[in-house]
Amino acid sequence: MADESNSLDPILCAPLLRKVDEALIDLLGSLTPAEWDLQTIAPLWKVRDVAAHLLDTPLRKLSLVRDSRFVESIDIRSPQDLIDLVNRLNREGVAVYRRLSSALLIDLMKLACAQNTDFHESLDPFAPATFNVSWAGDETSLNWFDTARELTERWHHQQQIRLASYRPGLMTPELYHPVLDCFLRGQPHLFRDVEASTGTTIQVEVAGDCGGQWWVSKGPKAWAMVKIPPSVIASRVTIPQSLAWRLFTRGIDQNAARAQVNIEGDQDLGELVLHLTAVIA
Repeated sequence: MADESNSLDPILCAPLLRKVDEALIDLLGSLTPAEWDLQTIAPLWKVRDVAAHLLDTPLRKLSLVRDSRFVESIDIRSPQDLIDLVNRLNREGVAVYRRLSSALLIDLMKLACAQNTDFHESLDPFAPATFNVSWAGDETSLNWFDTARELTERWHHQQQIRLASYRPGLMTPELYHPVLDCFLRGQPHLFRDVEASTGTTIQVEVAGDCGGQWWVSKGPKAWAMVKIPPSVIASRVTIPQSLAWRLFTRGIDQNAARAQVNIEGDQDLGELVLHLTAVIA
């Protein structure tokens, strides 16, 4: 059994969704017509496509989870089935909402964001979530983790628009640190097949005022995140905060990212951190 006293605290961040989305609406309202067609770091998406996705996903979740509206049967038998489903739903949503005028999309975004935040704030954070956080390896997640995952989605897609349009990023400790905290909780799943002696620990530091240090450690049965690390660290990985979000959301080539990452100690264990992916598709 995991040592509960050394487990990480839950990320209780539902109110932050409103702050991130208020920044999103202000950002979209500032874009020029030409900026809506700028290419983002998501190869298939321009700014208008990312905005369409950010409108589609809360509407989809409110319909499915809050309103229990299922319009098609879903048969998920493998991780690839889930990836294929999410990719299809994303394509369909973007295809529809990218056609909207910027003014109409922003008006609908205000409605979707307000209802989405109200819904997440209404949930018991410690009750089982309707959807598990699959990239973290959960078979069942609690609502707080699903809400934190929602925050990472809202934050990093907005960051893609900001990067493409040369706007300042949402690099504040209040908003970015919980995103990083959620991302890095995927490490036990990432290391699940790595054989190591009990107590082997990897430290990941995201360097910058929004970052911090996280530790994943091999327990008697499985890897787990810990609050207090042992005195001996097998590998130390340091990632600039400007790079971390792109690395964990497939927003940069791993080889290009490697040049900006410092690894001390066991190189193989440290290199594996670069493969952490905190998105489904």
